Amino acid sequence: MAGKRALPSIQPQAQTERIPTRQTSLRIGIPREKHLQERRVPLTPSAVATLTARGYEVVLEHRAGEYASFSDREYVEAGASIVYASEEVYEHSDCIVKIAPLSERELSFLHPKQVLFSAVHMGSVQAEYIRTLLEKNVIAIGYEFLQAKDGSLPIMRIMSEIAGYAAIQIAAGLLAQQGRATLLGGITGVPPAQVLILGAGTVALNAARAALGFGCSVTVLDEEVYRLQRLKSALGYPIATGLIQPELLKQLLPQMDVVIGALYRKGSRAHMVVTTDMVATMAEGSVIIDVAIDQGGNIETSVQTTHDLPTFTKYGVIHYCVPNIPSRVPRTASIAFSNVLLPMLLRLSEYGGIRSLLAAGHMLKTGVYAYGRHLTNHTLARLLQMESLDVDLLVI
Repeated sequence: MAGKRALPSIQPQAQTERIPTRQTSLRIGIPREKHLQERRVPLTPSAVATLTARGYEVVLEHRAGEYASFSDREYVEAGASIVYASEEVYEHSDCIVKIAPLSERELSFLHPKQVLFSAVHMGSVQAEYIRTLLEKNVIAIGYEFLQAKDGSLPIMRIMSEIAGYAAIQIAAGLLAQQGRATLLGGITGVPPAQVLILGAGTVALNAARAALGFGCSVTVLDEEVYRLQRLKSALGYPIATGLIQPELLKQLLPQMDVVIGALYRKGSRAHMVVTTDMVATMAEGSVIIDVAIDQGGNIETSVQTTHDLPTFTKYGVIHYCVPNIPSRVPRTASIAFSNVLLPMLLRLSEYGGIRSLLAAGHMLKTGVYAYGRHLTNHTLARLLQMESLDVDLLVI
């Protein structure tokens, strides 16, 4: 109409992608692991050298890499500073990088706004631990939850590869020295050991490969057919498979020399599928390796053990239930761990800090289970009967 000014049209605008705008110097602290006989170190000297070359400061507790055969001197040559008390690491760092969950003493060292990288151990985490983290007003990232775009769990996957191979080596030793006094693999005129693997994920795949390498007879059970199909395709070798059902377990377990518990549920407690009554039917001297014990375990009789006292016997069956199996080979495990963690840490500086990186949708966001005073992992909240808030609401 004449005399009236037309209103400007309102059109949706394309959202621009967030891009890193500045480099920020960050201080990363690596305490020495003292909990659960953890022997790994999360960053190797070569990873530290990469970080310091990019402007990061790295503070390392004296002898943090000792069990993985990395000396303080190697870290100093890579540009790290060495301190002689755990509290000094926490005091001088923006970001704490550990393997195991924090002890009660270590929790007291945290200060507001710090970023914590560590495992959570869903099988043993307590509500009090989470409440203390929230009171400390930190950002906590759990390795169990970190998820790549393809749905995989990169840190858990690389550790699972090690655990799968190691589980069969452990079983071979226990079967020969403490169990049925037999070889895992057969020889001429003597049949091989019967190995049952629960689960068809990364641990199971590598355990199956190792067991087949020994010449064992291998059976794999899982709760989903598609996972069994994927495992058989990856192996490229015919093995017996089946769905986990009580009647099938009751039929198979008395025949087995070795049972590997490797049935995981992403970001939650493991599923217990073998009952006490089933274990009681197994042959005396047979072996259970419950790799899933860190997430609660697959076998009802499993109780968490340590590297110093790794086994116990119940109903004549030897149980190995150490939650951090990769720590048996700490140098290999540390290198593998560091290879996955380093690129994530490098991105922190590129984006100017954790909040900008999370807002950009980086995979680190999937690992955040505590942000400030809020629990942000819904699985943990259900498990511990606590309230949670979506992390997206906190990093906008």
